[in-house]
Amino acid sequence: MGKTRDCEIEAEKLLEPIVAQFGVEIYDVEYVKEGSDYYLRAYIDKEGGVTIDDCENVSRRFSDVLDEADLIKDAYILEVSSPGLGRVLKKDRHLEKSIGQDVEIKTYKPIDKVKEFAGTLKSFDKDSITIVTDGNEITFARNDIAVIRLALDF
Repeated sequence: MGKTRDCEIEAEKLLEPIVAQFGVEIYDVEYVKEGSDYYLRAYIDKEGGVTIDDCENVSRRFSDVLDEADLIKDAYILEVSSPGLGRVLKKDRHLEKSIGQDVEIKTYKPIDKVKEFAGTLKSFDKDSITIVTDGNEITFARNDIAVIRLALDF
């Protein structure tokens, strides 16, 4: 594993008791470089959605724990937020919670001249994801999917 992934894993371990304390759960943790800045982003969630107070409480405590652990040597910006309405479904636990919900899929390469698909998430396994659209099932190889996210309804 690379330095970035190791940092994400260790940060998530430090975050686990904090989210438990505040009654929220970890949705995802990412450590990324954007331009010249590094960001450690913790996405938290709970039934009914997180509040600004949830984010603030977790952020303050997480910042203290990160400082104590001295996990990240580079200067970085800590962000704690909700994963948002059109959240990306990166992990199996995200997919599991989203069965039966509308999703949007973008593929790396066109499939029958189309790269964007929408439908209801029906199932997944380690190799594929299946959606239902207009009564038809479409199964995608997971490694063909660039991104899958919850669809936004307006």
